[in-house]
Amino acid sequence: MDELILLFEITETLSTVGPLPRTLQRILQILAQRMGMRRGTVSILNPETSELQIEVAHGLTAEARKRGRYKLGEGITGRVVETGEPAVVPVVSQEPLFLNRTRSRGSREKDEISFICVPININHQTIGALSVDRLHRDLDLDHDLRLLTIIASIIAQTVNNILLIDREKERLQNENLKLKGQLQERYQMGNIIGTSGRMRQVFEMIDRVAKSNATILIRGESGTGKELVASAVHYNSLRANKPFIKVNVAALPETLVESELFGHERGAFTGALQRKQGRFELAQGGTIFLDEIGDLSPNVQLKLLRVIQEREFTRLGGTTTLKTDVRLLAATHRDLEQALAKGTFREDLYYRLNVFPIYLPPLRERMADIPLLAEHFLNKYSGEHQKPVKRVSAPALDLLMQYPWPGNVRELENIIERAVLVCDEDTILSVHLPPTLQRQEPGASASSGLASQVEKLEKELITEALRQTRGNQSKAAQLLDTSLRILGYKIKQYSIETRSFRAA
Repeated sequence: MDELILLFEITETLSTVGPLPRTLQRILQILAQRMGMRRGTVSILNPETSELQIEVAHGLTAEARKRGRYKLGEGITGRVVETGEPAVVPVVSQEPLFLNRTRSRGSREKDEISFICVPININHQTIGALSVDRLHRDLDLDHDLRLLTIIASIIAQTVNNILLIDREKERLQNENLKLKGQLQERYQMGNIIGTSGRMRQVFEMIDRVAKSNATILIRGESGTGKELVASAVHYNSLRANKPFIKVNVAALPETLVESELFGHERGAFTGALQRKQGRFELAQGGTIFLDEIGDLSPNVQLKLLRVIQEREFTRLGGTTTLKTDVRLLAATHRDLEQALAKGTFREDLYYRLNVFPIYLPPLRERMADIPLLAEHFLNKYSGEHQKPVKRVSAPALDLLMQYPWPGNVRELENIIERAVLVCDEDTILSVHLPPTLQRQEPGASASSGLASQVEKLEKELITEALRQTRGNQSKAAQLLDTSLRILGYKIKQYSIETRSFRAA
């Protein structure tokens, strides 16, 4: 029964949260109380130096602990750790291997002391030892050895769990740092594609405002990249290491917008079974990005105005006022000035949001960026889908340049991904682009249209082959798997100027 109480106390001690050395110290105290232990130590092996050092002790002075160092295989403790086998010394004065390095045992006491040392093993590897001193009179040393072996096993399991938790924490921390680094690298302004004058103006405005705490209103048509700009602002700001919470207001049911933004208390409405933190709480210290803010209801607009003005809010159904420290970024494709005139958007909120507006131009106003964007999406999706596509042919690029792009950059990205999926060669041709980009000459009949399309594809293939071979017709013929004579005939038929490719 005494053994069960002892093991229960040790197990309960190991299950409590706290620093491991303090927990081990408590175990040695329990051994002293329950087993009559005179002294006890837990020694841990340093694998780099192959040296044992007393980590925690009971009944030893600080100076004695410092002296308790053993090389692997040295003395009783060193041999136990080296072999992984326990050791019992009935009378320490009669054991020549007993070093008494701590000098804690007097000459008279050594005649009365027994020493028991058991290994602490983790995954078949000895990492240390548990040792105790006991008066050898009327002792069952074999019984004590079995008991200490069980205790060492319990200690080893706990230490192993702590090591696993520490490793997992370290892995998660490293992974978190890596992800943050990737996000910061991904959203550097240099990674937003565009060299046109309109986009250079956008980059300059991001650079001017990123380090501040100013509220930013990002405006532009759907698909122009407003979320990308918001991400670039956050990851280039002083809050880059804090949360970045994105909320698409238009994607949320109107009845849930307030709960999502500000949270709710238990019982605030039907189905509110527990308290929920809102996005403003989750973004504490960081940035919150409200996309499509023009779709907010008047009631939520009023509450958002309070957050911006007072830096505080109340959960839905709650009475406690919560302080918030977040930077607000907002975006909309709507005409807010027209909404003001209709009375559907609050004028005071508009002026609070419009502190620093950034306007993103539609793709049709930055056509010079299309080749760069097309190449960027081509590289992205050819890698993602493991396709060998490497380039866009000149005629296909001409079609991209002539299209008005009502869906802006998002539409271009979708079209390039589709082209990569349907293309089995290394070059995207005009035939790989969707029908909306294929323009037919007005008044052409179906038959002439088919012939025209065939001729167009044939000319495009020849032109692309000549471009790749820098005008070398022999190599181009091999590339097209045709004869030089047929290729020469087709070049003449389509009036293709081969000299223009030699300088390419």
